Amino acid sequence: MPLPEGLVPLLTQRELETYYQVSDWTVLQWIEQGMPVEPFAARGRRFNLAAVQQWHAERSALATSA
Repeated sequence: MPLPEGLVPLLTQRELETYYQVSDWTVLQWIEQGMPVEPFAARGRRFNLAAVQQWHAERSALATSA
């Protein structure tokens, strides 16, 4: 069953670490560098994978144009 329009599944930090095959330290560094984090009422952080992928793409584009 598809999600309602406008509703985006959010990843936990552990899921994001697994997706990118990185450590928790790396994700914390990315957050300090401006990676988008979604507001979440409960403990922990959540991440919109599409927004994180876009953030990485923009950083890659800046790095290659420098």
